[in-house]
Amino acid sequence: MTQNDVVLRRGKSVIQHGHFNNRVYVMKLAPEDIPDIIRYADDLAHKEGYSKIFVKVPVSVAGVFARDGYITEATVPFFFHGKEPGAFMAKYLDPTRKVVPDESNIADALSAALGHAGERSSHTLPDGFSLMHAHADDVGDIASIYRNVFKTYPFPITDPDYIRKTMQGSIRYYVIKKSPLLCAVASCEIDAENRNAEVTDFATGPLFRGRGFAGLLLHAMETGMKEEGIELAYTICRAGFGPINTVFAEAGYQHGGMLPNNTNICGSVESMNVWYKKL
Repeated sequence: MTQNDVVLRRGKSVIQHGHFNNRVYVMKLAPEDIPDIIRYADDLAHKEGYSKIFVKVPVSVAGVFARDGYITEATVPFFFHGKEPGAFMAKYLDPTRKVVPDESNIADALSAALGHAGERSSHTLPDGFSLMHAHADDVGDIASIYRNVFKTYPFPITDPDYIRKTMQGSIRYYVIKKSPLLCAVASCEIDAENRNAEVTDFATGPLFRGRGFAGLLLHAMETGMKEEGIELAYTICRAGFGPINTVFAEAGYQHGGMLPNNTNICGSVESMNVWYKKL
């Protein structure tokens, strides 16, 4: 997988941008960087020819972004410091990027998922399998399973060095093994300052699908997040892929909105659903 997008700091904010996702993504906004960050993202997008700018901002400053042409695509309560809602907003430099070609499929997937709301299955780990925090020795196997599952991905998760580096930082990886095989993996990125965490990177090897491993990993991550003082879990997942949406609906997550044509994943730029849960 070729990963061209870069992550940089602007003031105290963190930005990802590049032609792979064809966007500017303000991953972490420091309020003191407003309004400079708006001008900077605009200049960067115009200079590089990107068609979308995506930001996650406190609702208290959403009006500043709205006046600059941003629209709110999803809302997540308790996103900042366990109190203030977050607005997931976008500005389109090319209006065609807003058009969702598979809208009916996405609506069907969401409807089917919501039909399972709160039905968390009582899947238990089968005999011979174990669920645990991943360790440095696992990075090669984790990268390998991601390489097999995702044709493309918005971050370089198929690179063992990236897995190792992020594992040493704010990302917690959880794995299910049947020794010596790594069968499934997922991760959560901890934002200790805002007391939220993004659960993401779910992948199960082809031989081990249909056993409810994603739900088991999600439950384990929630337990770990609570122990770290995290109050809100959220995800940005493929809107058109029913199974992953059903995992979150079953686990009691609420649907916060849909991000049109947002992320290069599994071979093309796809729309993404936002789900959240107060822990």
